[in-house]
Amino acid sequence: MESNISFSHPVGFWIMGFQSLLDTNYYFVFLAFVYIGTLLGNFFLMMVIWQSEALHTPKYLVVFSLSVVDVSHSTALIPKCINQFLFDSRFVRYDLCLTQMFFVHYFYAIESFSLVIMAFERLVSICFPLRSDAIITNIRMFGIIAFFWALTLAIQVASLVLINRLSFCKPVPSVMSYFCDHGPVFKMACSDYTPNWELATVFMIAVIFVPLAFILMSYVCIIVAVSRITSAEGRWKTFKTCSAHLILVAIFFIPFLVIYTIAWIYVKIDINTRILNTSLSAVLPPLLNPIIYTLKTEEVLEKFLRKRSQTSQKKYTYCDSAERENGKLSPWWCPVTRLVLLCT
Repeated sequence: MESNISFSHPVGFWIMGFQSLLDTNYYFVFLAFVYIGTLLGNFFLMMVIWQSEALHTPKYLVVFSLSVVDVSHSTALIPKCINQFLFDSRFVRYDLCLTQMFFVHYFYAIESFSLVIMAFERLVSICFPLRSDAIITNIRMFGIIAFFWALTLAIQVASLVLINRLSFCKPVPSVMSYFCDHGPVFKMACSDYTPNWELATVFMIAVIFVPLAFILMSYVCIIVAVSRITSAEGRWKTFKTCSAHLILVAIFFIPFLVIYTIAWIYVKIDINTRILNTSLSAVLPPLLNPIIYTLKTEEVLEKFLRKRSQTSQKKYTYCDSAERENGKLSPWWCPVTRLVLLCT
């Protein structure tokens, strides 16, 4: 005999945030500046890649995709946090809560998979240098990126379906996090949330441990390939092309591994420590990714400096012609342009 089970949805959720911590408003003001920096840095990187045909390669197709993900992830997370904690609007309606949960975790997973794709691109380029252009084309790279976007979409849709099956005893449950996080939300349910817990475990393994294992194995192969290069200069030059990716991997994975290792050893971790660590590990990589890729990648830095030099040279030519025409005074920015050209 089948029993009829009714699942009640709450009106919304109350986001608790930091507990008994003074002056937390300053932290969310800091996040506002982080968000602005994230938008500026990633839009700048996307503009450089978009305008330079020399960067229309599989490698920078992934970098462009990562910048889109960084902007999307930060937009799904930070503005809502600022509204909740700076303007004291911590109540979130049920549908809006699930929407934020979907997009935050979706783009977080895509960022992890983007680092995997970058590792694969480096692996092929270094271990198979003569065949890399044939193995990885722009079309194939686009297909790989689309596959991971679709895979993550399927996982997140399944997560939302399982959340909708839960019943909550309170009309407005309190979520012990700084946003509508998946784990803290389903743990507030009165009904059995074992399927949610199992899916969360699968998500963590698929998004954190499997990508990290693949990246580590890729770099083992890369180190073996680099060690076969005869000259020390050649080895350093080859491995230097991986430096930006290695920094991004460390920034993305290490905070997560630290907080969950501590939680595994000590069973329970302070809520403020967990929120601070998870929030910083969520918002800082999107801010630092474009900075690292611009400064540590010669192609991007070269294109930026060349474009700036061409723009300044046009202004310099205009200044000279303006001064030669009947003693006409040059615009105010001409001395500044000359100084920039001398410095670069």
